[in-house]
Amino acid sequence: MKTKISTKNKDGSLKTNEVLFDEIRSLIEETRSRVASTVNSALVLMNWHIGKRINDEILQNKRAEYGNEIVVTLSQQLTAEYGKGFTRANLFRMVQFAEIYPDIEIVASLTRQLTWTHVVELLPIKDQLKRDFYAEMCRIERWNVRTLRGKIQGMLFERTAISRKPEETIKTELAELRDEDKLTTDLVFRDTYFLDFLGLSDTFSEKDLENAILRELERFLLELGVGFAFVARQKRITVDGDDFYIDLLLYHRELRRLVVIELKLGKFMPADLGQTEFYLRWLDKYERKPWEESPIGLILCSERSKERVELLALDGRDIKVADYWTQLPDKKLLEQKLHEAVIMAHRLSERE
Repeated sequence: MKTKISTKNKDGSLKTNEVLFDEIRSLIEETRSRVASTVNSALVLMNWHIGKRINDEILQNKRAEYGNEIVVTLSQQLTAEYGKGFTRANLFRMVQFAEIYPDIEIVASLTRQLTWTHVVELLPIKDQLKRDFYAEMCRIERWNVRTLRGKIQGMLFERTAISRKPEETIKTELAELRDEDKLTTDLVFRDTYFLDFLGLSDTFSEKDLENAILRELERFLLELGVGFAFVARQKRITVDGDDFYIDLLLYHRELRRLVVIELKLGKFMPADLGQTEFYLRWLDKYERKPWEESPIGLILCSERSKERVELLALDGRDIKVADYWTQLPDKKLLEQKLHEAVIMAHRLSERE
C-alpha cells in the first residue's frame, strides 16, 4: 500500500507526496549534474597537468626512444593501480593536449563544457584556427561528443563563413567568442548547407523544397545551427495594398535577430537580393522589438554563384547567400570542393 505523505507549502497549504517527490528528484538531478561537471573539469585539468609533466620532465619536448620507454613503463604502473585510463596512447594524448593548449587559463575555460572525450576528438585537428573554432563552438552550443564528431566529419568549419575570412579576423572573432561568448553572423551562417535528409528527387519545385523543410523542421534547424527557432512559413506582409510572402521566418536567440530565409531553385540572381532587402526593411519597421538587433536574411540557392556575390559586395552586410546540397557528393570530392572555396576566398582577400 502506497503511503501518502503531506508537507506544507509556504502559504500553509498541504503538499502531496507526488509534488514532494518531484521536488526532491529535481534537487538530486541538479546536484548530480553539478558534481559531474566538477568531476569532469577536474579530470580534464588533471590530464593536462599529467601531459605537461611528462612532456617537460621526461620527453623534454622531444620524442626520444628513451623517453618513450619511460612513458611505457609509467603507463604500465598507472594502469595497474588506476585502470585503463592511463594507457600509453592516452598518456601521449595528454602530452599532445598540453602541447596544443599551453595556456592553463584557456584549458580552464574549455573544461566548463568539454569532457576529456571531447578533447580527444579535437586533438587530431592540425590547423589551430579550425581546432579552436570547434572547441569554442562546442563549448558555446553545448554539443555532445557525437554532435562534435558529426560537425567535424561534415566539415562545418569549411562551410561556415568565418573560414573565408583573413586569419587575423578569424583569431579576433574566436577570441571574442572565448572571452565574451560573443557570436557573430560569420560564425552562425554557412556558405553551404547539407539538406540531403529532405529526401528530394532530382526534380522538385520551390514549394516541394519548402514542404520538405517543414516536414523535417527539427533536422533543418539542427543543420542551421543551435539557437534558431521557427516563427512562420509564407509570412504575409502587405505594402500599398499588395501582399508579399516570406518563405520562412526564423529567430536566432543569441543574435537576437529575426532571420528571413528565401528558397531559390536555381543560381543566385541579383533580383533575389532586392527582394530579400525589401522584406528586411519591412520587418525592421513593423516587427522588430526594441531589444532586438536588425533582421538578417539568408538566400538559399542551388548554386551560390561566387562571382555575383563578390560583385554585389555582400560581405559584412545583413544578407547572406548560401547554396544547399540535397545530395552529398563523395567524401573526397566534398573535401576538395570546400577546401578550394576556402583557398579562393583567402586569395581574394589578399588582393584586397
